[in-house]
Amino acid sequence: MNARVALLVSLLAFWVPSWSIAQGFGGLGTQAKGFAVPERGTQFNFPQDHGAHPDYRIEWWYLTANMTGPDGTPYGLQWTLFRSALAPFETQDWDSPQVWLGHAAVTTDNAHYTSERFARGGTGQAGVSPAPFEAWIDDWHMRSANFNAMQLRASGSQFAYDVALTAQGPLVFHGDAGYSVKSEQGQASYYYSQPFFDLKGTLTLPEGEVTVTGTAWLDREWSSQPLASDQTGWDWFSLSFDSGDKLMGFRLRQADGTYFTSGTWITAQGETTALPNGSFRAEPLTISDVGGRDVPTGWQVEVPDHGVEVTVDALNTQAWMDLSVPYWEGPVTVKGSHAGIGYLEMTGYD
Repeated sequence: MNARVALLVSLLAFWVPSWSIAQGFGGLGTQAKGFAVPERGTQFNFPQDHGAHPDYRIEWWYLTANMTGPDGTPYGLQWTLFRSALAPFETQDWDSPQVWLGHAAVTTDNAHYTSERFARGGTGQAGVSPAPFEAWIDDWHMRSANFNAMQLRASGSQFAYDVALTAQGPLVFHGDAGYSVKSEQGQASYYYSQPFFDLKGTLTLPEGEVTVTGTAWLDREWSSQPLASDQTGWDWFSLSFDSGDKLMGFRLRQADGTYFTSGTWITAQGETTALPNGSFRAEPLTISDVGGRDVPTGWQVEVPDHGVEVTVDALNTQAWMDLSVPYWEGPVTVKGSHAGIGYLEMTGYD
């Protein structure tokens, strides 16, 4: 590990100091003195809000995709850029307090390929510009003239992808017009998504190139303390049904064994209904051994108000992101009252 990477890893320890319950998962329940905090009723300002918000402590641009090859073989793809701030400002030099982390992955039914990049802010190595939109770290990038048609590229030691994304519907805003509450104590984030991307492009795997088509979901979120101190991890679902409707839902696990839940029902036309605490239900059905960890990879998901009663199963139960910030992330299939596909992210099982 060279000196620059060692420095960045030590800085990232601020963002992920431990998995201790006292600080919430990944330190996201720690205090964020001096940083801006989300406020209910704030109006989004685009295209500026597609870019970075350095006065907030944490932020991400998070894309997942479900794809198939010419023979119908399913694949999953992830591209994520995280920003973490040591102080609530930015400078254009090595004094920048902004730290960047990139994750990329490709998942098949029998393999899970991952890669990670680190960067310090202020040097041009990583960042996000709102117009024209570009998010990048090294040679990984997400580019768009207007946020509706994007080019996405990343690579690792055993994989690469180069895909084009075209939005087929509007942005959607979670919670109260994008103000997404994460606990009964009121911690919150700003949270919106573009869940209507069509995708086409190429995967490069050890066995060769694969032409793929599919759909993708981009999440945008930023805050300074999104979790309560007693929240130890989350189970997050983004599901796209054959009907065209979609569901985002998450379950935040609390130290006393209870849960805080939230979600958004999204119609095929992009109209949204917020799902308050208790309206979205998710219970594990299947526990898998993932590198010695007990991880739920099969779920029962219910949203009674919308007639949803489905099982959600991992394409590959071993989709563990064994990186500096470890978690499980992979594509899923959906069966039951609604059929479809989607993605599942689970943290705090390390």
